[in-house]
Amino acid sequence: MKKQVIPDAMEEMIENIAHWNPRVSEYFRHCYSNTYLSTLEHQEDGTTFVITGDIPAMWLRDSAAQVRPYLPLAKANPEMANLIAGVIKKQVAFILKDPYANAFNKEANGHGHQEDLTAMTPGVWERKYEIDSLCYPIQLAYLFWRATGRTDHFTPEFLQAVTAIVELWRVEQDHETASTYRFERKTDVLSDTLSHHGKGSAVKRTGMTWSGFRPSDDACTFGYLVPSNAFATVVLGYLLTIDIIKTEPELLRKIEELKLDIETGIRHYGIYEHEIYGPIYAYETDGYGHFNLMDDANIPSLLSLPYLGFCSPEDTIYQNTRRFILSEENPYFFKGKFAEGIGSPHTPHHFIWPLALSMQGLTAQDTTEKYKLLDVLLQTDGGTQLMHESFDPNHPESYTRPWFSWANAMFCEFVMSLFELETKELLHQAKVSQQVPFKK
Repeated sequence: MKKQVIPDAMEEMIENIAHWNPRVSEYFRHCYSNTYLSTLEHQEDGTTFVITGDIPAMWLRDSAAQVRPYLPLAKANPEMANLIAGVIKKQVAFILKDPYANAFNKEANGHGHQEDLTAMTPGVWERKYEIDSLCYPIQLAYLFWRATGRTDHFTPEFLQAVTAIVELWRVEQDHETASTYRFERKTDVLSDTLSHHGKGSAVKRTGMTWSGFRPSDDACTFGYLVPSNAFATVVLGYLLTIDIIKTEPELLRKIEELKLDIETGIRHYGIYEHEIYGPIYAYETDGYGHFNLMDDANIPSLLSLPYLGFCSPEDTIYQNTRRFILSEENPYFFKGKFAEGIGSPHTPHHFIWPLALSMQGLTAQDTTEKYKLLDVLLQTDGGTQLMHESFDPNHPESYTRPWFSWANAMFCEFVMSLFELETKELLHQAKVSQQVPFKK
C-alpha cells in the first residue's frame, strides 16, 4: 500500500538539509522520500517487503541499502525502527527459504526467472548466487542494533540464517568439489549465465569463498570476487560481537576461522603488482594466477572498501587501487562532457553510474573533490531530481532505469555525510572562537 505522507522525522531531516544547503534540498527531498513512499510495503506478519523500484521483486542487497539512510532516524522514531526491523525479518525468512537466491517474490507466485536451470521455487524471482546478497542483511541487522540499541531482531531464525550463511561460505571455499550450486539461463547474453554447465570457470582453493555473480547480477569472470570477499570479512567480524552468536561456541569458532581464511586468501591471492600503480586489489581472481583488473559501479566494489569497513581510506593498497580504478586503466572508467566516473558492463558502454559517483564522494578524503562530485550528480539527473542506474556523460538526459531506489538512497547517504562533515566543522569553529587566548 502506497504511503502518501512521510513521517515527521524524515521531514525534519529534509528541513535540516534545506537550512544547510538550499540548492541540494529539493534533490534530497525527492530521493530521501522515494524509498519510503514508493518501495516499502508493511505486511501483516510484521515484515516489510521492499521492491527495487521498477522491478516488483525484493533483492536482499538492494533492500538493505535502500533503508540504510533511515537508520539515523530509527532510535527516536518507533515507526521507522519497526519498518527497518520488518525488512530484516523478511530478509531472514528469504535466506532460510534459499540462501543461494538473490531476489524473491512477495509470495510464492512463480514470477521471475522460473525457466532458469537451477533449483528454482515459486517464491524465488532469481537465483543468481552472489556473496554480497548474504553480507547486506547481516550488515543491516548489525547497524540497526548499533543505531537503536534494539536486539529483538536477533531471533532464533536470525541465528539459523547466520548458520546457513556460514555453512554456505565454507562450502563455497571448495566450489570445485563440494558445491552443488549450478546456474544456467537460456540466453545469448553470456553475463546472464555461468559457463561449464552452470558451474563457472575453474578455481583453486585460496581461503576465499566463491561467487557466481557480481552485485551487478552479471556473471563473474573469475570466481573469487575480491570486494565481496572483503565485505564478507567485515560482516563476519560483526557477527563475533552479537550476543546470540556468542551462545554458540562451535558457530563462533567457524566464523573466526572463516574470517581468517578469507582475509589470508585476499592477502595472498587478491593483490596484483601493477607496473604503474604498484600493489592493487584485483577485482576478481581464480587462484591460478589469472586476474580481472577493473572495478564495477555496483557495491561492494573496490572503490567502496573503506565505506564497507574493510580498510581505512589512507590504506596504501587501497589508495593505489583507487588511483587505478579512477583512471582509464580501468576499462569501465569513462569520461564525457558533463562527468567522468565508473560504469559497468551491465549497462551501455561509456555510461556512468550515480552509485559510483556517490561512493567516490563518500570515500574521498578531499572536501573539494566531494563537492565537485555533488555538483556532477545535481547536473546529470536528466531534469528529474532523482538518481538513475546510469547515464550518458555527454548527454545526461539519456539514462537507464528512471526508478532505481538504491541510487537514490546512496545519493542521500552522500549528502548526509557532507551535512555531518560541515556541521562538525561549524561546531569546531564556534568552539575555537569562544576560547580565551592564552596570556603569559
